[in-house]
Amino acid sequence: LELRGITAGYEQTVVLRGVNLTIREHDFIGIIGPNGGGKTTLLKVILGLLKPFSGEVVYHVAKQSLFGYLPQNSRFDARFPISVKSYTKADREKADELLETYGMGEFGNRPIGELSGGQMQRVFLCRAIISSPKILILDEPSTYVDANFENEFYAVLGELNKTMSIVMVS
Repeated sequence: LELRGITAGYEQTVVLRGVNLTIREHDFIGIIGPNGGGKTTLLKVILGLLKPFSGEVVYHVAKQSLFGYLPQNSRFDARFPISVKSYTKADREKADELLETYGMGEFGNRPIGELSGGQMQRVFLCRAIISSPKILILDEPSTYVDANFENEFYAVLGELNKTMSIVMVS
């Protein structure tokens, strides 16, 4: 994926100007900066959620199978009666395997609203990678990660990076 001369923002406010970026296979890119510095705006451009004012985003593989995304805030009504796991029968085994890998196997049928912030973040990570994306986009992923998983989190990302590129905002 390539960004070429991207200028982007909201309404008439420019947030990013002249951004060039290439994401290659197995890259691990960290994006750091102050609040309001344009990090999430950059991710939105990469994901195709925000059309740039100028410049070009070039996708070298099919966009629909390209991304796994773990947003900064996964907002939903926690009282909504869904469980952690709701996939087709064909995906159920892979979901079970991912949940087990990330320490969430015993929570597979628990209502999602009963999970802690860290547990929920692990579930959302599983959700982001279940389709085996080429690029995993993480927007401040450690915000809600609990202390037990924090030490393992970067090791997990290192393993994932063997099969996909990772772009992480921190």
